[in-house]
Amino acid sequence: MIKKIKGKQLGLNLFFTVLSLTFIIPFLILIAVSLSNEQDVWQYGYRLVPKRFDLTAYKWVFRNPGQILQAYKVTATFSILHMITTVFVTLLAAYPLSRKEFKYRNIITGLMFFTLLFSAGTVPKYIWNTQFLNLGNTIWIYVLPGTLQVWNVFMIRTFMQGIPYELTEAAIIDGAGEWSVFLRIMIPLTKPGIATIALLTFLGSWNNWMTSLLYITKDELVSLQYFLQRILEEAEFLRENEAASQLMGGNDIPSETVRFAMAITVAGPALFVFPFFQKYFVKGITIGGVKG
Repeated sequence: MIKKIKGKQLGLNLFFTVLSLTFIIPFLILIAVSLSNEQDVWQYGYRLVPKRFDLTAYKWVFRNPGQILQAYKVTATFSILHMITTVFVTLLAAYPLSRKEFKYRNIITGLMFFTLLFSAGTVPKYIWNTQFLNLGNTIWIYVLPGTLQVWNVFMIRTFMQGIPYELTEAAIIDGAGEWSVFLRIMIPLTKPGIATIALLTFLGSWNNWMTSLLYITKDELVSLQYFLQRILEEAEFLRENEAASQLMGGNDIPSETVRFAMAITVAGPALFVFPFFQKYFVKGITIGGVKG
């Protein structure tokens, strides 16, 4: 019996070791290619260890350090602001929907669910954001649209519904008002859900490049993702256009290694943020997906 248990445990260990390698090895290849010579990549393919160590791709990405630092600053600013406003608005929307005594909660829940099935589309959103709200070419175009996500509201509502009603009832008997119940009971007990939507919102904002494409014409408000996308398009254009590449100093334009250097440049802050949310993230996804 003990041998069978040890055999199963060994099998599980091997399985999860292989599974972990399938995630780790591609990331190591990503780093290796970004540090490789462009010609080596085209000739030998992607390697786990660079054949020749070369920082040309990073020099190409950071050839305008002032602009890329500004893009970093803008992206970090609106990502944090969007995360904070999303969490705040989501909590305010989820709390009344979790209370049984709120008689309109089923109607509002149905209307919110309807928006998950049907969307206005890009053109109406663009007209609304630019012509009515005048958010174009402002930092708020990154922050305000999409602040209230129905999926987030439903997940936080599920957390709050799982909190024993006796806790809130006892607090009300002791004289606590709605704001006291909300701030001192509901929010502390929904930390896994809050951390989950905070992480997902931050990552979604950090990877946002479509907003810059549609709404931003000022260089000082361009997001990091869109700025790097323009760098990549420029590198690909110069590589395909021999005359233009000669004007830039030669034909060896690192278009392929630039892709990987850009991925490392963008992924760094997100990898730094994730460990702070990790202990809540799995629990938040599990509870939010199983209950309610």
